Amino acid sequence: MDYRKKFIVPPGKKLRLADIDPADAQDQGSEADTADLMEHYRQKLADMQTLLYAENKRALLIVLQAMDAGGKDGTISHVMRAMNPQGVSVFRFEAPTPEEQAHDFLWRVHMRVPRRSQVGVFNRSHYEEVLITRVHKEIDLDTCRARYAQIRDFEAELFDNGTHILKFFLHISKDEQLARFGQRLEDPHRNWKISQSDYTEREFWDDYMGTYQDALSATSTKNAPWFVIPSNHKWFRDLAISQIVADTMDDFGMTYPKPQVDLAKIRRDYHAAVAEASGRRKRRS
Repeated sequence: MDYRKKFIVPPGKKLRLADIDPADAQDQGSEADTADLMEHYRQKLADMQTLLYAENKRALLIVLQAMDAGGKDGTISHVMRAMNPQGVSVFRFEAPTPEEQAHDFLWRVHMRVPRRSQVGVFNRSHYEEVLITRVHKEIDLDTCRARYAQIRDFEAELFDNGTHILKFFLHISKDEQLARFGQRLEDPHRNWKISQSDYTEREFWDDYMGTYQDALSATSTKNAPWFVIPSNHKWFRDLAISQIVADTMDDFGMTYPKPQVDLAKIRRDYHAAVAEASGRRKRRS
């Protein structure tokens, strides 16, 4: 199953989240059943990242959006750990600072875009400015639509300059969110994650679903697509995202650069050094 085709939000088409089952696991059985497949994609991610770094021609930006407890941190932990941390940057977008509010809403985002050879992960993103702001009526519909256009232009500019973009909405049910909140309450090591807004924002669940539908429909493009990932099952979420990222990077057609040195000379020097070291060991013995 190609999860890119299965879960993409087709550009130009209206998304209906009600048609997507958050508990869908595509007949994959269980986490144990897919352990080998997950390991395959983890290795592929590692290989593709090495190529990305060596080629040094492009970057990859991964955007994660979800409701509270949707699994953004878990995705970063379980999927991105396959990559060398030296080549991955993760940034979490909190409420804008006064300085950030004094600029356009994309100003702070552009500074966090990964440089060539790197993978960047946004835990929340510029999309907060057309999601929470719209749900809480901080911006009107005309402003929201204008921001959709600005986001499309911004992401097109990034792509034109070598940054590939993959955007994931981690789709969980309202009941699953409540169950995860309960787990946080019972686990002393996760109590710190609890905030009052977790529960007050649940009152706006339907508004958020409608706003997500509009935002994803308006901003899923050929070169910056959205994917809606059924995420009630954490293991399936990780499997689907790993496949999409690994296979997309494979399609970049990356190649290792040619050596910038005379390999024949270096081989001769190497073998000469090995022979000299062997001779020294024999003389000492």
